[in-house]
Amino acid sequence: MLSSAHHADVVIVGAGIAGLSAAHQLTSAGVSVSVLEAAPEVGGRMATEQIDGFRLDRIGQLLNTSYPELRRTAGLGEAALRPFSPGVLVHSGGRLQRTGEVVRRAGEAGSPRWGSSYPLRGVGGALTVARALASAPRPLDQARLGASLARLAAMPVERLLARPERPTASSLCARGLPARAVHGFLRPLLSALLCDPALTTSSRCADLALRGFARGLMCVPAGGAAAFPEQLAAALPPGTVHTGVRVTDASISRVTTAEHGEIGCRALVLATGARAAAELLPGLRVPSFHPVTVLHHTAPAPPLTEAALLLDADRGGPVSHTAVMSEVDPSRAPHGRVLISSTVLGTPPPDLDRTVRAHLATLYGTPTDEWELLTVHHSPEAVPAMPPPHDVRRPVRLLSGLYVCGDHRDTSTVQGALYSGRRAADAILRDFGVVTGHEAAALSAVA
Repeated sequence: MLSSAHHADVVIVGAGIAGLSAAHQLTSAGVSVSVLEAAPEVGGRMATEQIDGFRLDRIGQLLNTSYPELRRTAGLGEAALRPFSPGVLVHSGGRLQRTGEVVRRAGEAGSPRWGSSYPLRGVGGALTVARALASAPRPLDQARLGASLARLAAMPVERLLARPERPTASSLCARGLPARAVHGFLRPLLSALLCDPALTTSSRCADLALRGFARGLMCVPAGGAAAFPEQLAAALPPGTVHTGVRVTDASISRVTTAEHGEIGCRALVLATGARAAAELLPGLRVPSFHPVTVLHHTAPAPPLTEAALLLDADRGGPVSHTAVMSEVDPSRAPHGRVLISSTVLGTPPPDLDRTVRAHLATLYGTPTDEWELLTVHHSPEAVPAMPPPHDVRRPVRLLSGLYVCGDHRDTSTVQGALYSGRRAADAILRDFGVVTGHEAAALSAVA
């Protein structure tokens, strides 16, 4: 139990994955930590709602198995991931095409293969191999697009971040790729990965996203997005995380809470969203945001019987991407039930459910009249925008004893949030004079 006599070496405000990541690095180095979360549960935007046995994500950001921090973060070593089928399904010109599958060979980072055909077993034969093959790209287009992604997959991150920076939309036109490859694959894919339909994001951030796509598989956490923060919190020492605690004022040496008065500390980490951090520390820059709306439906039968991510290259409606999530992760739906999750980027249209159902009927090629809407989650500040120039390593150390982390200090991804937490913890340990594991290894090598 917290009390006014409570003291910790480090107080972390916010129990999202950035704050929990920092807490793991600090506690493993022997530093005492208290994580304070205003909400009744951990996770922040990585929240999952449970309705009638369904587990429904509020934002549903896409992850990638290539994210290094998923392997490096203590507490996530046993995290279960549910991958999508290799590549994506793209709806273009009234047809579906499987594209973007990456085949890896020994010793290679990635060797993309494009235009692969699979038996697309839609309900009532709505999705057929013939439709997939009808829109297959030309062999030369396949080769050029594949070579472009193969170069990104093999490129070191430092070299990638040194490339010229511009808005993603204009950078795609300057890559020398066929217009069909750009508009029929890269644009819809990046819109989904970046949650940015206008592609105003920095081209460096887009290249990082494409690099991750080429090196791994898109995936989601088993059981819903909340499984990650819940697992991270459970792996911390007992009594580290305190939920339902609202911080009203904060400084380097103490925080004031509405429920428990003042709590002393040697260092403070703000691991909330950008706007909440600026309220506690006026002067912090608040970025613009990309709004995201997620609709969850259930249907009498699955409109697609594979774990595919379906994109719309035609922009024929409000849906950016959709998937039969009960095929990707069966634990998100009761046994025998179907869950379809669809994402709308930007400002949602009026009469949202009707408009989305009409669009989904076109994408899946099957009527949606009997589908039932389970819930709608609209998040106006879902993803921090990353327009150029964007510093993907914004400072997490404001001064000795005061630190800030979150996806608004890195890239607006789960990988970015986790890595910003690690960077904040490393900065604290350096200020405390604690030698971290990798620093100790470097010193022993020199000695």
